[in-house]
Amino acid sequence: MAPPPQKKLKQQKDLQSLPKNSNSNSSDMSSSSNLRSEDQFLCSICLDVFTDPVSTPCGHNFCKACITQHWDGNVLYNCPLCKEHFTSRPQLKVNTFIKEMVSQFRRSSSEQQAAKPGEVPCDVCNGTKLKALKSCLVCLLSYCQTHLEPHLTTPGLKKHQLMEPVENLEDRMCLQHERPLELFCRTDQTCVCLLCAVLDHKNHEFVPLIEETEGKKAELRKTEDEVQKMIQNRRVKIQEIKESMKISKDAADREKAEGVEVFTALKESAERGLKELIKEIEDKQKTAEKQAEDFIKDLEQEISELMKRSSEVKQLSQSEDHLHLLQSFSSLKAAPPTKNWIEVRVRPPTYEGTMERAVAQLEEEIREMMKKMMKAELKRVQQSAVDVTLDPDTAHPYLILSDDGKQVYCGTKGQDLPDNPERFSLFTNVLGRQSFSSGRFYFEVQVKGKTGWELGVARESINRKGNIRLSPGHGVWTVVLRKSNEYSACAGPSVRLHLHPGPEKVGVFVDYEEGLVSFYDVDAAALIYSFTGCCFTQKLYPFFSPDLNDGGKNSAPLIICPINQAD
Repeated sequence: MAPPPQKKLKQQKDLQSLPKNSNSNSSDMSSSSNLRSEDQFLCSICLDVFTDPVSTPCGHNFCKACITQHWDGNVLYNCPLCKEHFTSRPQLKVNTFIKEMVSQFRRSSSEQQAAKPGEVPCDVCNGTKLKALKSCLVCLLSYCQTHLEPHLTTPGLKKHQLMEPVENLEDRMCLQHERPLELFCRTDQTCVCLLCAVLDHKNHEFVPLIEETEGKKAELRKTEDEVQKMIQNRRVKIQEIKESMKISKDAADREKAEGVEVFTALKESAERGLKELIKEIEDKQKTAEKQAEDFIKDLEQEISELMKRSSEVKQLSQSEDHLHLLQSFSSLKAAPPTKNWIEVRVRPPTYEGTMERAVAQLEEEIREMMKKMMKAELKRVQQSAVDVTLDPDTAHPYLILSDDGKQVYCGTKGQDLPDNPERFSLFTNVLGRQSFSSGRFYFEVQVKGKTGWELGVARESINRKGNIRLSPGHGVWTVVLRKSNEYSACAGPSVRLHLHPGPEKVGVFVDYEEGLVSFYDVDAAALIYSFTGCCFTQKLYPFFSPDLNDGGKNSAPLIICPINQAD
């Protein structure tokens, strides 16, 4: 039976005074037998391990410095322990035997580790607390290698239950009966002592702690396996996310590079157009300036000639020589050849249409560039192509489906089909067999020759039996054709689409996580319309309606086409 906690101090002192067994044959025991309790090597003055131990005539031992200092401060020379009086101050010499024993003790103690933070210290060590090797459930104490020796050598102590060192050993005692907790009550799921089993837990199911521990360990191993699987799954998920981010970054880098390339080309095209515009204007201005300069030059030449003639006429008119005047008059009378400048005009060059032609040229280049970009975009979305087939269980009874599930048109009368919950009963609709709740998907439908149709995607909970309003708010994202040339996106309210000519093949692209539904004119490589910012929470199904037959005018089928990558 274990002693109560209040007897621990007495047990500790008793254990320290127990004799050592130096006859043990085991290597551990031999090592332990060479060790002594730390108390045997403590100076009673400084309470620390001896330094230069000396012996007094009465047989007691002290540090040389400690006893010397003690006697230096006292008139009487006596032993600090037994108080024996010495008539004269004893001559002290270092006790070599004890010094060697202390040295051995220090070496053996240094081989053992001092208890670090978080480790269980020895409850018996004085001074530096060494790391405990075992805890005793009977003594409720933890022991280092030195102080564990009695439990390994003394017959009475060998029966004590040792375990790996733990702190707070009192917690392992029954607070009510002060006995070790040795049993586990499965009825109450608690640890109890032997008296608890008899007095407080009658007719309950008990097992030894070790037996219950094995069961709990098995559960813990199972839990550990589950935790490890969860850890592994999360590591895999981290890797998936990292790979997804790498793909995202690569896509972003590509998009940025393409954006830089496109806008650089636009910038160069605009700069080139501006340069050509400026050159054209400057050329016209230079031509006008050249013409004006030529006119001015001719006018100045004529002015020079006229001024010369004016001078000659003036000079002749003032002549007193009558003969000379009459002889020269005939030659001066005729006017020199000059140009009629009355009709001559220097007209500023006209620039009407110059800017418009330059901008129109830039717009044409931008359209060509946009066309190339749309072809590239269409090629990218086509990489998400999936194989879509029509689901006959959802088709309205008027709809006729091909055997391969790739074509549908509206007949002139209803078929005798079971009215299952999935089937549309009011409108001529049909869904695809395939559903999508993540990622991206794309399919193409030929609408050539039709005067009416509806295409897109619908969520799983779409109303199959009653009135259906085509809008995102009701779980349908579609583009429709009405009356041969009225195209619209059913965005709630509808958005009129100006498509001339109308598409013969429509591509439908969905990015579930991005919340995007886009429609393309495949042959023209042009975007028809995009629903953006959608919030998808259910499975999405491809949605088709060939519309009513209209007396044969709209009898052409909708055809799900294989994907041909755009050039």
